[in-house]
Amino acid sequence: MFKILGFIFLWRLLGNPFLALLVLLIILYALDRRYVGLFPSFVKPLKRRGAIRRLRQQVNMNPNDVPAKHELARLLMERKQYKEAKEWLMPLQDALENSAEFWDDLGTCLAHLSEPEAAEAAEAAIGNALSINPRVKYGTPYLTLAALHARTNPEAAIRHLESFRAIQSSSCEAYYRLALLYDDLGRKEEAAKALQECKTIYRMLPRYKKRQERKWVLRASFKKIK
Repeated sequence: MFKILGFIFLWRLLGNPFLALLVLLIILYALDRRYVGLFPSFVKPLKRRGAIRRLRQQVNMNPNDVPAKHELARLLMERKQYKEAKEWLMPLQDALENSAEFWDDLGTCLAHLSEPEAAEAAEAAIGNALSINPRVKYGTPYLTLAALHARTNPEAAIRHLESFRAIQSSSCEAYYRLALLYDDLGRKEEAAKALQECKTIYRMLPRYKKRQERKWVLRASFKKIK
């Protein structure tokens, strides 16, 4: 109703329905980026592209620059260029063998590839990350493991989500993902409970944290357990 009224107001104000629709979309996008975060950023990809170009030049000038290669691989992963990212990460295993962040990046990269045995290698790499630092990246490796097992071993996926929840006790994302897995397993009562916990936790969060978790509680609000 608010969108319709806003559109009508802008139409009357601007005198052009197409211009009114464009302005309304811009306003909605700005509000989402400020308060919710469901829509992607248009600026971030441009900055990332520039950073990738700069890092490529840096590595060409200094082939032994391990941090630059690692950062380049991370940015390529953000662009979903996992195959190329893997080519940068694999040779760094010896140099970064004690880095939990590196092993998680490698495992996450492998988890998105459809290559033979990639899933097994991804789990091993993430296992290395967690053995070095069980709380690396605030527990996000457990989310990757949960996604790996979601179809083949849902019970294992739930265990990984429970581990993530133990680290991120205020994470709405963990409860939302947990609800999806419970729903897939046919455990409807537990799925509904996880969704309710997601909403309850959100109400208790401080304002700055709500901005990060808002998209997950919105998804939980629209999720129906049948």
